[in-house]
Amino acid sequence: MLLTIRSLTKTFPGTKALDDVDFDLAAGEIHALLGENGAGKSTLIKCLTGAHSRDSGVITLDGERVSPRSTSEAQDLGIGTVYQEVNLLPNLTVAQNLTFGNEPTRLGMVDPSAQRRQAEAMLDGYGLDIDVSRNLSAYSVAIRQIIAIARAVALSGKVLILDEPTASLDAREVETLFDVVRNLRDQGLGIVFVSHFLDQVFALTDRVTVLRNGRKVVTERTADLDRVKLIEHMLGRALDHEVRDHATDHAAERTRSGLLRFENFGRRGHIEPFDLTVAEGEVLGLAGLLGSGRTESAELMFGLKQAHSGQATDAGGTLDLSSPRAAIGAGFGLAPEERKEDGIVADLSVRENIVLAMQARRGWSRPIPRAEALRIAQDYIERLDIRTSGPEQPIGDLSGGNQQKVVLARWLAMNPRFLILDEPTRGIDVGAHAEILRLIRKVTAEGMSILVISSELDELIAVADRVIVVRDRRHVAELTGAEITTDTIVRAIAAPDRHETETTA
Repeated sequence: MLLTIRSLTKTFPGTKALDDVDFDLAAGEIHALLGENGAGKSTLIKCLTGAHSRDSGVITLDGERVSPRSTSEAQDLGIGTVYQEVNLLPNLTVAQNLTFGNEPTRLGMVDPSAQRRQAEAMLDGYGLDIDVSRNLSAYSVAIRQIIAIARAVALSGKVLILDEPTASLDAREVETLFDVVRNLRDQGLGIVFVSHFLDQVFALTDRVTVLRNGRKVVTERTADLDRVKLIEHMLGRALDHEVRDHATDHAAERTRSGLLRFENFGRRGHIEPFDLTVAEGEVLGLAGLLGSGRTESAELMFGLKQAHSGQATDAGGTLDLSSPRAAIGAGFGLAPEERKEDGIVADLSVRENIVLAMQARRGWSRPIPRAEALRIAQDYIERLDIRTSGPEQPIGDLSGGNQQKVVLARWLAMNPRFLILDEPTRGIDVGAHAEILRLIRKVTAEGMSILVISSELDELIAVADRVIVVRDRRHVAELTGAEITTDTIVRAIAAPDRHETETTA
């Protein structure tokens, strides 16, 4: 075996993150590491790459015991990591990023020509035809991922760890990335693939290891693994069947009263004007490819961008959505797609993050009493099963799924009438995914209206009463009842625009 881990144990105050875990990786293998958020995947990776010291256990690489004390030492040993949030510098050129810390010099100065040649050589074989002298920011997330992989392979060259590398990519970009990963496997690298996308795990990997509550549950060849059994391994229980009778649901939806109406609502260069009515207690889905205008629609409705046309109204008349503060005042809430950048304050506690919106609405000169904030936080920790050591734990220490639950708790505590959830289950485990879908149904049954933006069509099919399809920054179709199927959504996304058809004719 290229890499072996035996009896790895790591304990944090109050938590045994890894409990006697074994793992191995062969050269020329893609090995998936799966489990719920908090199962121990990130801790295992950090122990392997020197970011955490282990309490006990043995790691061997090429038959030799290793104990990396830093990520740079792990790279020197041959272990490289690429994360979901690419750890490169967008304000530097591609060449500067690829050669950072190892720049070729001439007469004591960086040699730009040699630097470009070195970068081009590092990218040779990755299928990229790009100008390495341009800033990294000029390229898509998918290309940045490949550049990060090229740098990691050049610095390490034995083991490559990919931690949620496809979370922000569309289907075409995912396949491009997979071609690169398969090619690296064929060259003899051992690759650890961490992902919550089970379809990708089955399409790409050779073996799967599942962790649960800090312990290894199973390691099996992917080809021999049943999908349902895999999910049961991850959860420790049978997965609830997340399916709805849309014909029945739509009949119920027709009896609901209107809550909000957006008329000719749009912004130039952002989203074309659209008409949309939101019913009380309705789950409205927004479907479309990445960049289609889904998030842009949400930004406009929540006042992150100001509309150039149209208006939003309710039973009381025109609504002011000129800013997020105004939208919150109108009873709106938004759980953003990028929870780490836009949703949480990592250094603040779970309690402080939960009451953050309430405190902002109340005004900073009138702080919420600590006892009241603790009561609110503890209530939502219990209601949403937020797995934390307590309300004072920094939210940055929680797993992604539990961070997402804290963001949801923040808005539920505000009791908005209209809550926008942008990719509410992206990057979280199967168990938290099912819990969030159940939570959506519960709060809409109590009268809240929710807009769910999701790349996962099965998710929209499971929860939405209506689905709006967005394409090329236009709302192009509305599906209801029995129309809400994968086939009809995909056809609506792929259908040519009428003006394009007329031009072709």
